[in-house]
Amino acid sequence: MANTNNTSHTQTSQNSDDRDDDVADDRPTPMEVLRQARSQLAELTGMAAESVSSFEQTEDGWSLEIEVMELARVPDTMSLMASYQVELDPRGQLTGYRRVRRYERGRADSHRPGGR
Repeated sequence: MANTNNTSHTQTSQNSDDRDDDVADDRPTPMEVLRQARSQLAELTGMAAESVSSFEQTEDGWSLEIEVMELARVPDTMSLMASYQVELDPRGQLTGYRRVRRYERGRADSHRPGGR
């Protein structure tokens, strides 16, 4: 009988460990989060992401700042760019976004320290 109980306890422990591994496997890697954010923002706005200028993990998931071209102009240095603040949950699903600034591609941003 004692062997049956130990076997049962060992199986329960292994099942618990398997569930922990499954939870860890559900979390995307930072690169997967980056790709998902760019893709989801493009789908919602109709504008392709050109670059990611900020990327960090937060208590609620992920926060990114993504640069997109809103209006192409000639010459290209006059194209109108925008920065979008994008929030994602821990699994990489977009929970919100907002445009935080617009600027011409060829102009330096002297108002915001650190380029943000």
